[in-house]
Amino acid sequence: MAFKKILIAVDVDPIAVRAAEVGIELAGSLQAEVAFVHTIDPKLTYAPDAGVPANELDLIARRDGQRLMDDIHSRLPAGTKSFDFIVKGAADEEIVKAAREWQADAIVIGSHGRRGITRAFLGSVAEAVLRQAPCPVLVVRAQTDRG
Repeated sequence: MAFKKILIAVDVDPIAVRAAEVGIELAGSLQAEVAFVHTIDPKLTYAPDAGVPANELDLIARRDGQRLMDDIHSRLPAGTKSFDFIVKGAADEEIVKAAREWQADAIVIGSHGRRGITRAFLGSVAEAVLRQAPCPVLVVRAQTDRG
């Protein structure tokens, strides 16, 4: 299987930034195209008691997503072809949907590697993507200090 299209899930979390760095390096070594997907949680754009209209919250979230994409693009080697998906919805579903639409050969995503009760309450986007993905998934774990 040739890996010519690598989809990288990004957000502002340090582990997602680390996953983006790994994905960019992987794509470079394979001479692959890259696409970045950033999801906007619909719950964050609905705050009826905040006094800010939902469409304005949505616009702010999309602007923040674009700033994130601009920062990620600044890390790309010159001449790297890339695409962006800034989408609203459940992160796991939207990442898988973007992979299908773009026909990704692989997905790169970060994971905190939580276990036990913490994982049960917080869930795992990476695990859900693994179960639903139409292609191989590379899960990048948080770096740990090994002494």
